[in-house]
Amino acid sequence: MRLPVLFLFTIVLIQYGDCQSTWYSDLVSIFSEKTTQLKNYVQDKGRSFKNYVGSVQNKVTSYFKPSAHGRSLDVTTEDQIKDRFEVYLNEAEMYDSELFEVIAPADMKYKCTTDDPAIHMTTPQLIALHGYPAESHVVITDDGYILTLHRIPYAKVGNGSKGIESPRKAVLLHHGLLGSSADWVMAGPEKGLAYVLSNAGYDVWLANVRGNTYSRSHISLNSDCRAFWNFTFHEISQHDLPAMIDYIMVTKGWDAKLNYIGHSMGTSVLFALLSTKTHYNKVLRAGYALAPVAYMTEIKSPIRLLARFADDIEYLLNLLGQNEFLPQNAVLRWLSKHACEINHIEEAFCENSLFMLCGFDEKQFNRTLLPLILSHVPAGASTKTLVHYAQEIHNKGQFQMFDYGKEGNKRQYGTPTPPQYPLEKITLPIALLGAQNDWLASTADVAKLYQQLPNPIENYVVPLEEFNHIDFLWAIDAPKLVYNKLIDLLEKGGSKYAEVDVEIITNEINELD
Repeated sequence: MRLPVLFLFTIVLIQYGDCQSTWYSDLVSIFSEKTTQLKNYVQDKGRSFKNYVGSVQNKVTSYFKPSAHGRSLDVTTEDQIKDRFEVYLNEAEMYDSELFEVIAPADMKYKCTTDDPAIHMTTPQLIALHGYPAESHVVITDDGYILTLHRIPYAKVGNGSKGIESPRKAVLLHHGLLGSSADWVMAGPEKGLAYVLSNAGYDVWLANVRGNTYSRSHISLNSDCRAFWNFTFHEISQHDLPAMIDYIMVTKGWDAKLNYIGHSMGTSVLFALLSTKTHYNKVLRAGYALAPVAYMTEIKSPIRLLARFADDIEYLLNLLGQNEFLPQNAVLRWLSKHACEINHIEEAFCENSLFMLCGFDEKQFNRTLLPLILSHVPAGASTKTLVHYAQEIHNKGQFQMFDYGKEGNKRQYGTPTPPQYPLEKITLPIALLGAQNDWLASTADVAKLYQQLPNPIENYVVPLEEFNHIDFLWAIDAPKLVYNKLIDLLEKGGSKYAEVDVEIITNEINELD
């Protein structure tokens, strides 16, 4: 109201600035005239503004308008997004993905600072930066992939360690989808799980599976060919993980007590291995699954939008990339901009494929780590792995092998449908550690998994409602909320499990070879 009053007062001053004696007699008529002019002005602008709002509203409505499938507007926002996403997929195929480049341009506004030299360091360099011993080991799988294992053989001298010899108790840390060994050390000596375990007296081994930053070589295949990327977490479970476990046991001796800790896909790999190559239930001492992913019936991740197209494998591979799961693929940018279920999320988080798929906990995230994380993540993965997870969601969340279609399954498995992983064959003691706000591993799905395991240790739910999938790696309070519990489970587990029978295990492995 102040502006109109000031406007009228100014008009009066202009008209009668010389203080004419007859000003009062004409005031009423002049005031009426100026008021009419002001009213007409406001009405004209109001009509223009209404047209502008209507135009914007039409654009917004058109975004969520019904597709060719004939759905009415009387649907939930979730259905609207799914419906519109299908339209975009069809249009992208028609225009060779050019439309996606308009919807979600490739340029990301967030720019990482390069002032911190740690941003350019490898995993062993990051470990050495903090005064810990670091090693790199090369492992070749039986199907020709050249993998790199990183290792912290003993604790930093001065942390209760004399150095020189590694302890007999050991742990293998296995990263998730798009991750690498760097995931476990980026948080630093106080909060990085690799350091926490080293300080607790463990010989820490850090896995790197085929396709990530440290394992992009093969004895006969180039990393830019389709054959190199023709794998999912199933092949990792059948070739990579056995090769790494065998290498560690040969290096340390078969009487060593090797524990396994996996995050996300690292848990899927463990369950797939133990249920198919069952002798590894006797090789490992115990398994600890952080954010365990097996059943996927109740997920919030935008990956659920891809699940409806899981039957058309080639279609998805063409849209997402035939080989490597590209972190800046246009479809992913669309998902990140229009399917993230968090408010006011920063572009740098949402456009990074890892955060987009797994979520972001603003309160628990240490923002100073962002430049370092963005320099290491995503570390690389096959598109086929993402399709495998999409298939599981599509098939009522079942934990099953890759679906090649009816005829492909007959050739691959001898059955028209892909086999379920027989979890009942897992005899290794396993502890599950989940979170209430996990986008990929809901508490309901984790509880179902817990009931299926023959020899579970515990189903621990992090006592913080906002804790999510990524927080198991980098949360500010991860040591207090998760790692202390994990160390406790590791230490208590020693008195419950039988000692490894080296002779029996060696004979079983020799028979398999």
